[in-house]
Amino acid sequence: MSFIKNNLKINVFSPFKYRDFTYLWLGGVTAGMAMSMKILISTQWLYDETGSSIIVGLLGIAQLIQMPVVIYGGVMADVSDRKKLMVYTQLVSFLLLLFLGILAQAERLMPWHVFFVIIITGMTNMLGNSSRPAMLPRVIPKQYITEAIGLSSASFQVSSIISPLIFWKSFEYLGPAGAFYVAASIAFVSVFSPLMINASGESKERNKEKAINSIKEGYKFISTHPILPGLYLLDIFVTIVSFYRNLFPVFSSQLYSKGVEGTGLLNAFNSFGTIFGASIVMYTSKLKNKGQIVLVATFAYSLLLMLFGINKSLYIGLGLVALLGLTDGISMVMRQAIVQLTTPDRLLGRASSAHSFTAMGANHIGHFEVGLLSAIVGAGTTMLLGGIIASVVTLLFWVFYSSIRNYRYVSEL
Repeated sequence: MSFIKNNLKINVFSPFKYRDFTYLWLGGVTAGMAMSMKILISTQWLYDETGSSIIVGLLGIAQLIQMPVVIYGGVMADVSDRKKLMVYTQLVSFLLLLFLGILAQAERLMPWHVFFVIIITGMTNMLGNSSRPAMLPRVIPKQYITEAIGLSSASFQVSSIISPLIFWKSFEYLGPAGAFYVAASIAFVSVFSPLMINASGESKERNKEKAINSIKEGYKFISTHPILPGLYLLDIFVTIVSFYRNLFPVFSSQLYSKGVEGTGLLNAFNSFGTIFGASIVMYTSKLKNKGQIVLVATFAYSLLLMLFGINKSLYIGLGLVALLGLTDGISMVMRQAIVQLTTPDRLLGRASSAHSFTAMGANHIGHFEVGLLSAIVGAGTTMLLGGIIASVVTLLFWVFYSSIRNYRYVSEL
């Protein structure tokens, strides 16, 4: 009871007391909404146009092309102005979403246009995404890092509930063109939010190292870190066999015989669950065994994935994807917190980009793998197999990768 009382004394909204964090948060939420809208609209349009889960899966390969940029993005975050990097990269997203809207309105939109924009915006987002977590310690005291990450993730997931609903209604009533215009307007907000931050975005290491030396230093730090390599490997193995989010149009059609309505509902309920997961993490500052939390949440996620694969009811499916979001949210936020808490400021950009590299790379490979396998054996069987493999992998990490299981961190609060 004393643990609960002590944790409830923590005001999870305390980070909003800091003006700079609020603008960093706003930029991140709107950037995430624009990205979510872009993927949802593109995936639904491609599936409607082609009827092929393989074509939808190829979006994962298209996004995989951007992955080498992730590492350089970490270097850029450590040696460049982090605020300017966020502004310039989001400006590209805004302009290209506007471009897709114009093409769709003129009825000139083709699949290669979508793939082109996905690749280019993916690259620019990779350059900018490492700047946001690297900027976090400059806008908020360290003792609030876990709460700030949890709050940012929960807020992002709230926007991820809103995004599918906006996508659903805008796509249904305005068509692809109108939906792309709505996404562009959201991206427009993310362009200007970083400009309102007072804290310096300048790097303390600016011009002191060549890019290749910076990459080498980051690699050396991560490879010799006692826990980060294990976290990254766990994320890779589990995600590749179980990625499902960007394939909701396929699941909506194959499992529940629904269209855009099912896609929107599955995305919304999944994000709703992730909100609870991220919110739970905000109350875990005093829990010591953070590594064990990651492993337990990942194992629960694997079991839920099996149930999702064998279920045929949309209503039960919505509950299952909500629980999948909850367990994934706990694991995701705790991994991000561990990266932040165990990495010095001068290396945060590179550590964050390495985390993004593994997470996004696994997502994109999993996107293609799940799309391809769904075309061969069906979406349900694909999820069942993915859950079985993910559960075995998690148990192996629990037994043989003791640095994760034994990782402990005590909050300074």
